[in-house]
Amino acid sequence: MSSTKRSFQRVVLKLSGEALREVGSKDNISPEIVGRIATEIVEAKRAGVEIAIVVGGGNFWRGASASARGMDRPTADYVGMLATVMNALALQSALEAEQVEAVVMSAIEMQNVAETFIRRKANRHLSDGRVVIFAAGTGSPFFSTDTTSALRANEINADAVLKATMVDGVYDSDPKKNPDAVRYDTVSFHECISQQLQVMDSTAFSLCMENDIPIIVFDLGVDGNITKALGGATIGTVVS
Repeated sequence: MSSTKRSFQRVVLKLSGEALREVGSKDNISPEIVGRIATEIVEAKRAGVEIAIVVGGGNFWRGASASARGMDRPTADYVGMLATVMNALALQSALEAEQVEAVVMSAIEMQNVAETFIRRKANRHLSDGRVVIFAAGTGSPFFSTDTTSALRANEINADAVLKATMVDGVYDSDPKKNPDAVRYDTVSFHECISQQLQVMDSTAFSLCMENDIPIIVFDLGVDGNITKALGGATIGTVVS
């Protein structure tokens, strides 16, 4: 891949809920891991990048899994949305401990703990230098937080979606199952959809493809990668 550095003014960072949990721990949220993530976000923020965050809830709950075990899908998904709010509040606390103002905006109204998502207000928060954390998904069942990140990126006119995951990019097959899997430096939205590359769902890919918003997939597990990705470094895989 070219070493040319990209320049971002505003981005959406997608974090999985599992990323906030220490492997093998009984705690759903690791304060140490959340603190490390916050420190990296703050470093990029102080370099001038406007940052919005979408966080998943898989460390607490997965709606699709609960649905497969007999719970009706809409209810299971609403429980998952509430899980994302818990993660968003933990991340907000860690960012504010770093002296950076952060706002949680929820797609489900819960005025005692978060602001209700309003697009114009989110844009104003970002322009005023706050980190905005989008919680509760889209507010509707059957949509993943991947789709939420693509939707919010379009709504706030972000330059890119940065997906922090547990692998170092997009592969032609599951690298955990296939030792010969090949990692892409760049790959098109059409290829991701047609080959059913599972790093994000097809709805998320389609939303970004329609409005020419690149998705950058990178490894969250490497210290410093969040700061590098937010700063425009060429790491991971670029989907465009």
